[in-house]
Amino acid sequence: MRDLLLETYRAALAGTEAGRLTAPHLDSLSPAPAFILSVGKAGAGMLRAALARFPGVPALLVVPDGAAGGPWPAGVEVHEAGHPTPDARSVAAARRALSLLGTLTPEQDALVLLSGGGSALLCAPRGVTLAQKAAVTTDLMRAGADIHALNTVRRALSDVKGGQLAAATRARVHALLLSDVVGDDPAVIASGPTVPSTTTPADALAVLDRFVVPAPEVRAALSLAGPPPARTAPTHNRVIGGGRDLLAAAAAHLRVRGWPTVLLGDTFTGEARDLAAFHAALIRAVQTGGGLHPAPVVLLSGGEATVTVRGAGRGGRNTEFALALALALGGDAGVYALSAGSDGVDGTSGGAGALLTPDTLRRARAAGLDAHAALDGNDSATLFATLGDLMPARPSGQNLNDLRVILIGARPSPTV
Repeated sequence: MRDLLLETYRAALAGTEAGRLTAPHLDSLSPAPAFILSVGKAGAGMLRAALARFPGVPALLVVPDGAAGGPWPAGVEVHEAGHPTPDARSVAAARRALSLLGTLTPEQDALVLLSGGGSALLCAPRGVTLAQKAAVTTDLMRAGADIHALNTVRRALSDVKGGQLAAATRARVHALLLSDVVGDDPAVIASGPTVPSTTTPADALAVLDRFVVPAPEVRAALSLAGPPPARTAPTHNRVIGGGRDLLAAAAAHLRVRGWPTVLLGDTFTGEARDLAAFHAALIRAVQTGGGLHPAPVVLLSGGEATVTVRGAGRGGRNTEFALALALALGGDAGVYALSAGSDGVDGTSGGAGALLTPDTLRRARAAGLDAHAALDGNDSATLFATLGDLMPARPSGQNLNDLRVILIGARPSPTV
């Protein structure tokens, strides 16, 4: 069952490889772009697909450390930058992108390829220092802020987010986006560098108030911030993949192996432990015959949980979900589960996510671990690592949000 969970995760990633999702959307672009900018965790795969369609076009690639791959043809400029915390290289990459886009003319086209992680990788602070912007982002994340709240603040403190990347060029802009956010809103993906912002500095101040983040220097900058520059040239934004594709690829793999599947959706948000309680209720309903489908069945869900950090432990939203689910089920027999990030990295856990088995809690007790204390201390990754159930962190070259696979009941007979 553990092998089936891991195979399903790998199949979901293979079925949604970044280049595979990008290629079908390139043929409609005409004329060929004069310049390609690819930013994000899926940036390398997206750019390879674009260069296969438009060989020889100059390009700028901005990805996390170790994600560039290679070799790249002449004319491709590669920048590795900080993620999840932006660094000086993120600022240099943003300034370089703004400069190159600024050389294009109204008769030319720019192709912009965006994926999750772009907010940190392309960073041009406005009115604050990089350290101040990074600190307020960290404070908001620790307070449990979701991606919408984070981006409201980041856009107001940036010269590149909230449509300002597109505003830096006179060229026509065609943006293809792989979504790592619930709802697939182009304005939220990578903080919307090609989508005009619908939030204001006043909205950003309201976010700081709601999450009780002092940040006096940031508040002062937001109080003085003016409207971003307007863009007059055409911009076309198209979302070409997201969490729904990840779930569909996982479901296809499971169905071939004889497992009935129920797709719960890719829009789950909220505290990881609250989501775990909801999923536990669905599992009990299935087990008692009042659920969406009789056992055996696989429940698939996606989205992005949040974690309000109260302890000093090591974990991520997926490991916290898995541990909270184990506790909510109380060791119910017949339930195996996987919760992992499609980017291959889960918070500070040091892993991609975690595996849950019917005997997780029993094995934890045998190892002298207190599962309740681990959850309260945000130390879920330590527990799963001790049990050998922490999935290794392996950046996948994509980012389509999280995948949860829950197997309920005995293994069915294969149909093929």
